[in-house]
Amino acid sequence: MTIYLPIAEMSVDVFLILLMGGGVGFLSGLFGVGGGFLMTPLLIFIGISPAVAVATEANQIVAASVSGVLAHMRRRNVDFKMGTVLTAGGFAGSGLGVLIFTFLREIGQVDLVVQLSYVVFLGIVGFLMLFESARAIFKNRAGTATRGKLHQHTWLHGLPFKMRFRRSRLYISALLPLGIGFFVGILAAIMGVGGGFLMVPAMIYLLGMPTAVVVGTSLFQIIFVTANVTFLQAINNQTVDVVLALLLLTGAVVGAQIGTKASGRLRGEELRGLLALMVLGVSAKIGVELVSTPEDVYSINETPGFGL
Repeated sequence: MTIYLPIAEMSVDVFLILLMGGGVGFLSGLFGVGGGFLMTPLLIFIGISPAVAVATEANQIVAASVSGVLAHMRRRNVDFKMGTVLTAGGFAGSGLGVLIFTFLREIGQVDLVVQLSYVVFLGIVGFLMLFESARAIFKNRAGTATRGKLHQHTWLHGLPFKMRFRRSRLYISALLPLGIGFFVGILAAIMGVGGGFLMVPAMIYLLGMPTAVVVGTSLFQIIFVTANVTFLQAINNQTVDVVLALLLLTGAVVGAQIGTKASGRLRGEELRGLLALMVLGVSAKIGVELVSTPEDVYSINETPGFGL
């Protein structure tokens, strides 16, 4: 069963889109990420233009995140104060990101920048997370694991404007989560992601938040930042495909609930390791697509009468 997407200007299989939405929604609930780092490339792989994929994917991220947050709220695994500060930075960053996206689209470089961003950021974050989680797993199996915090105190923790985040058991400068939210907001607008693949590691390693609280808090922040991205993209670029968004939303809501239940059965380092493998896999796939020869190779031939 196929359906026509008016903005993407192509027909797609309805069940394929529903399955994609459900699968990414499952990952959203499992890892505390919006799932855009996976869904946006998948949409591009099936033929949807990067501009439409980036703008439309934000809708699916919102739905999956709302569903996931509701489940985590029942477990009291959401730090609303931390999430609010992250959201404030994310709003500013996403506004700037949409302006950058619009500029790149006008000069015809948005496709290249989006794909390169995925390769670079996903590759770096995935490698670092995989290294850390593998080390933690080996230490646990060897019986040498310690209960120390994952983050190290640096000059960043000496910044002013300190706030107490009781749910996360932290007393740190508000500038840290504001800065993280701002940077992730920019990427959310340019790459069509919720930013969880960067937000989750930053919350664990830079802020020092407990893994159990990180997942729900990350999803809480993602809701508002990606909703803002959707609104701004629709106004500035008119690239949000409502039909595609509704199909993705339907699958995402169901998948997120299932993923949230599954997350409680895995240890923190195991969750980080699985997320790292997913991130590296997507990065590798996009990298191969960038350097491989396309199936349809176009060439410019001299037209008689116009050559030298």
